[in-house]
Amino acid sequence: MKARTLRKAVLVAGAALVVRRALRRRVRNSPLWPLPALEEPTSGRPRARALTLLVTRHEQIADGVVQLRLEGHELPAWRPGAHLDLVLPSGLVRQYSLCGDPEDTSSYTVAARLIPADEGGRGGSREVHEQVQEGAEVEVRGPRNRFPLDTDAPAHLFVAGGIGITPVLPMLREVAARGGDWALLYGGRSRASMPFLEDLAKLDADGGRVTVVAEDTDGRPDLAGALAATAPGTAVYCCGPEGLMAAVEAALPEGRTLHLERFTPRNAGDGNGPFEVELRRSGRVVEVAADSTVLAAVRAEVPNVSYSCEQGFCGTCQQRVLEGEIDHRDELLTDSERGDSMLICVSRARGERLVLDL
Repeated sequence: MKARTLRKAVLVAGAALVVRRALRRRVRNSPLWPLPALEEPTSGRPRARALTLLVTRHEQIADGVVQLRLEGHELPAWRPGAHLDLVLPSGLVRQYSLCGDPEDTSSYTVAARLIPADEGGRGGSREVHEQVQEGAEVEVRGPRNRFPLDTDAPAHLFVAGGIGITPVLPMLREVAARGGDWALLYGGRSRASMPFLEDLAKLDADGGRVTVVAEDTDGRPDLAGALAATAPGTAVYCCGPEGLMAAVEAALPEGRTLHLERFTPRNAGDGNGPFEVELRRSGRVVEVAADSTVLAAVRAEVPNVSYSCEQGFCGTCQQRVLEGEIDHRDELLTDSERGDSMLICVSRARGERLVLDL
């Protein structure tokens, strides 16, 4: 019986081999042979693992500021300075700093200020305020950290403007827990619009470390004075409006290290002159006007090109550059990535022409 079973197995295996050889001959004789190689993806930054989290808290914590608690299970770890990409109901992607407890692996906490259209808002913050309510599920990517805390610095000065306090708050907690030398200069339009004042008061129970400056009653913060009072070697961390960060950069004394966190694109480089972009795969050439972007010009020819935040932070629109010098204006790509790729929503050409692998 065993011998008969063995012979049957050998016959089946032999028949399968004959079939495979016949199929191979048929394929090789086909006009489609050799089969085309699969192309490597040439656009789009590899995305962080997406998570679907539950909104368990949506509360207003200051005028125009809401805080979200997003719950999950065994969430990826993060350190002070990290942020999340939040995918909104419309599909827009926006970045929000994590401002909760890094040791809590069951939830993330973020806060968002409502930015009206007349202040440059494009609808993302309004969605957070009005549509991302308790009980909703949201997709997030990350966390990622391009604003890490230097725990080896002998002293820290933190400068925050408005909602810029969000990445700074976990830093303050960590430095305070370590017994470090730190100070905070926190400015805003009014005390009512400035979140986390009670948390800061608890961190500065003895007084003298936290200076709160509300513009409607106190005027502008004394940046030069705060910076001049720091000792050499101090790490200065700043997050807030572009004007605040530029002022801190300008007033920074020698011997201090400056760390900035931006959530709006920086207008850098040689200006916004026109240039042309060749789409190498199609052979088409598009003109990028001085008041337009590469993304807008490319989408006129390739409507399905991927994009999302349009501010140089999410990486969705990353494209490979074959020729030309890039004027990088994003806050995301690493130095190695900048060698042959760009985020076409904000970055431009330094010369008159770029060639994209599109």
